[in-house]
Amino acid sequence: MGRGEEDHGKREKISAASSKVENFPAWAKDVKQCEENFQTNRELGLSSAEVEKRREIYGWNELEKHEGTSIFQLILEQFNDTLVRILLLAAIISFVLAWLDGDEGGEKEITAFVEPLVIFLILIVNAIVGIWQESNAEKALEALKEIQSEQANVVRDGKKVSNLHAKELVPGDIVELRVGDKVPADMRVLTLISSTVRVEQGSLTGESEAVSKTAKVVPENTDIQGKKCMVFAGTTVVNGNCICMVTQIGMNTEIGKVHSQIHEASQSDDDTPLKKKLNEFGEVLTMIIGVICALVWLINVKYFLSWEYVDGWPSNFKFSFEKCTYYFEIAVALAVAAIPEGLPAVITTCLALGTRKMAQKNALVRKLPSVETLGCTTVICSDKTGTLTTNQMAVSKLIAMGSRPGTLRAFDVEGTTYNPFDGKIRGWAAGEMDANLQMIAKICAVCNDAGVEQSGSHYVATGMPTEAALKVLVEKMGLPEENGSSSGHGDHQRCCQAWNKLEQRIATLEFDRDRKSMGVIVNSSTGQKALLVKGAVENLLERSSFMQLRDGSIIELDQYSKDLILQSLHEMSTDALRCLGFAYKEEPFEFTTYNGDEDHPAHQLLLNPSNYSSIESKLIFAGLVGLRDPPRKEVRQAIEDCKAAGIRVMVITGDNKNTAEAICREIGVFGSSEDISSRSLTGKDFMDHPNQKNHLRQSGGLLFSRAEPRHKQEIVRLLKEDGEVVAMTGDGVNDAPALKLADIGVAMGIAGTEVAKEASDMVLADDNFSTIVAAVGEGRSIYNNMKAFIRYMISSNIGEVASIFLTSALGIPEGMIPVQLLWVNLVTDGPPATALGFNPPDKDIMKKPPRRSDDSLITAWILFRYLVIGLYVGIATVGVFIIWYTHHNFLGIDLSGDGHSLVTYSQLANWGKCDSWEGFSVSPFTAGSQVFKFDSDPCDYFHSGKIKASTLSLSVLVAIEMFNSLNALSEDGSLLTMPPWVNPWLLLAMSVSFGLHFLILYVPFLARVFGIVPLSTNEWLLVIAVAFPVILIDELLKFIGRRTTKLRYPAVPKSSKQKAE
Repeated sequence: MGRGEEDHGKREKISAASSKVENFPAWAKDVKQCEENFQTNRELGLSSAEVEKRREIYGWNELEKHEGTSIFQLILEQFNDTLVRILLLAAIISFVLAWLDGDEGGEKEITAFVEPLVIFLILIVNAIVGIWQESNAEKALEALKEIQSEQANVVRDGKKVSNLHAKELVPGDIVELRVGDKVPADMRVLTLISSTVRVEQGSLTGESEAVSKTAKVVPENTDIQGKKCMVFAGTTVVNGNCICMVTQIGMNTEIGKVHSQIHEASQSDDDTPLKKKLNEFGEVLTMIIGVICALVWLINVKYFLSWEYVDGWPSNFKFSFEKCTYYFEIAVALAVAAIPEGLPAVITTCLALGTRKMAQKNALVRKLPSVETLGCTTVICSDKTGTLTTNQMAVSKLIAMGSRPGTLRAFDVEGTTYNPFDGKIRGWAAGEMDANLQMIAKICAVCNDAGVEQSGSHYVATGMPTEAALKVLVEKMGLPEENGSSSGHGDHQRCCQAWNKLEQRIATLEFDRDRKSMGVIVNSSTGQKALLVKGAVENLLERSSFMQLRDGSIIELDQYSKDLILQSLHEMSTDALRCLGFAYKEEPFEFTTYNGDEDHPAHQLLLNPSNYSSIESKLIFAGLVGLRDPPRKEVRQAIEDCKAAGIRVMVITGDNKNTAEAICREIGVFGSSEDISSRSLTGKDFMDHPNQKNHLRQSGGLLFSRAEPRHKQEIVRLLKEDGEVVAMTGDGVNDAPALKLADIGVAMGIAGTEVAKEASDMVLADDNFSTIVAAVGEGRSIYNNMKAFIRYMISSNIGEVASIFLTSALGIPEGMIPVQLLWVNLVTDGPPATALGFNPPDKDIMKKPPRRSDDSLITAWILFRYLVIGLYVGIATVGVFIIWYTHHNFLGIDLSGDGHSLVTYSQLANWGKCDSWEGFSVSPFTAGSQVFKFDSDPCDYFHSGKIKASTLSLSVLVAIEMFNSLNALSEDGSLLTMPPWVNPWLLLAMSVSFGLHFLILYVPFLARVFGIVPLSTNEWLLVIAVAFPVILIDELLKFIGRRTTKLRYPAVPKSSKQKAE
């Protein structure tokens, strides 16, 4: 057999062995079948030789490092943008023309190179920002690796190997897990060493409390939350220890699947709505520039290409290369004029300012474009645990025994956190605790292994959350009058400490899943022994023979009282409360003389958990409580705000259906008595739904419970396909793929895992749902402001294009050179455009429905308005150029002070034929300290002599654009109702822009670079007179706009989706 065939055979064996493990449902097979399938033994483990063999098949137990995008690819991607490409082309052409003109040398050469270099600089800065943003995307995958366990305790070759590097594990390895261990791989539980094992797996599955594990088989089609005999990589053991067998490693584990999903989601990152709009605008702009450049070329072709007709055919062609390049430069100037070069910089600045505003509201934006995307969010998919709720268990109901048989007392408990001073018990008389309430407080405080600690301004639980909630309840109950001064009031655990001093614990009967209770034997301050028990209410009632009344008297537990307690239990369970009962036993017979001594006969009973049920029998029932993970106080109002703003809220949680439905009713996602059978599905039911999109299109709130990561991703994907803009919240590892896929991924700052934060676009510093709603309002305001400055910049560019086109069409000398247009677009337009980002938000911004992501930036009416304004800008800039050449006086303003000669309009329009004019001469004129003479070549009056006329054109353009920025304060509102001082930043920006313009006019070096000269007072009066009418024209157009709104928008249509339905 050849070497190749050998390798092929080996690969086939490896593939068969690998699929045997990958497809084996270990949770649905008993322990013996699992051991046989993985060819292992729990006593001996795998041999070293077998481990090596398996490593060849399955590789290392680690997450793959996906190849990131290379820096070269990232750079290329930054130029995958229409506007950027046009700019790049304009820069290259400018550079080539500057190079060809280089023979002339001197100042002209410097001026020629300024333009391409500035454009290149803009493109480089833009690319650097883009690369920096995109390189952050890979960090989510790196954070996921930190969740993996580093070490494992393994049985190999019949010996225990402590602290083996977790990466060396292979399927079939036998691992011992202890309290506090991080699970190193997906494993099947073979046997429990302690009576119970609980694992905190909420970050992977979304469950709000630790899950009890067992070695018992579950059905094969069970969802991840139901696989009670499996433990998953990255989760933590919070109680007990057990022996497990590795079933999946590396990328085949549940956390590995999340890793793959994050990578997949990051591959399909969509452009933000604004980027799509700008790309569309760029494509239209390319077409318009192409058409106008071609028109300019055709209009002027006679100047550089001429011919004669001989026998009806054109011949004797004459071509002027010099004039050809001149008109080519005009076409380049046109391209520079048409592109709003400052737009990328202004958008980035506005978004950065937006992120600062949002940070003040506790929303930390990680990716700039997401600020704008927030503004058009139509659906918020929210996790329940930790976002809508506090992720802190709290007692909300306390049921104590009444004064006589068949009566109960109910107390509502306020508070939603582990803070003992957060809320009180309603109807509670402090210090007047009866015997029954004292017994409940005693059991809650002493039969309890948890604690509550203060961490800064927060209180956190140590141990089981349900037990920590009981300790908080004890503090709210206070102490009976005789013990009221036993501790200082500042201590948040003073009552629990007082009860633990009175009742010294000497033995613990650990919780187990069969009897569903935990007991402690205590040495009371009276010298007697007592057994205190807490656990599942039904189980305690079965083992209780008596009940304690309000005054402490003990009577037999009759059937009526039992039914009454069970009825209360049912009511609380219907409200999705988790119930715990309390019972006790005075002087337990076997332990009357027990003091914790290992030689005492009773100690032998405690060593065997099977004896616990008989010890915990003939109990005295004392009361019960209902606990829950309560909703945040401010969430209900935030949900109302979402409804008013036309945003749908969908709750997607890993928790069980009843709990999630009760919370959704309480926070207003559903009505208190609304039929929600069609609105509340489990993740599995949704995946089996015949028409998923129709289900998601229902108006109002929706709930998905028992949701797995893939369900969340599928929901987000379908919503996006349907044209929705989706914000997704989450805090766990399981949320990361959906966070990455959503238009806006929102992670929790306090409870969120690093993986979720790295996959997100925004992090909530306070983990609060209402912060998202505030951020959406801010996003809408920012979008409106961006719309204002985009319209402003585009209208300015239309004016520049009109100016160059009119110059070409009329045949007069070129009024403004490309470097001047670039200065206007970048520098003088920049400050006012940025200042428009500070426009105050509309008062009803969160009362309007979200804009559709395909809404156009510029409507047909707005485009018409700016074409009219643009045409005026063109007429004004070209007009002032012509006025200087043809008039010594205009509107009563004397322009003859500089001594320049006048020409007729006909001469100006035919300046190219100046050489053929007989007796043409011009006198010198002054500009600032310079004197311009044309003795040797009078025709130079239309070349270097146009410097004053060109300066007037540029100054009129700058002045018009400053006045036009005032027009952009409001789309339709008059300056009389929205005066300039509503945005003082705009007035400051206008001053800065005028200041910069004066700088290039009056600093000689800069004036030479930009080819301009200083202006006199009269010339400035002319500039203002020609520029000011732009405000009057736009005021008239706004007035017409307000009057015709109803004609243009006859009725507000319902959403297209509802129409389709």
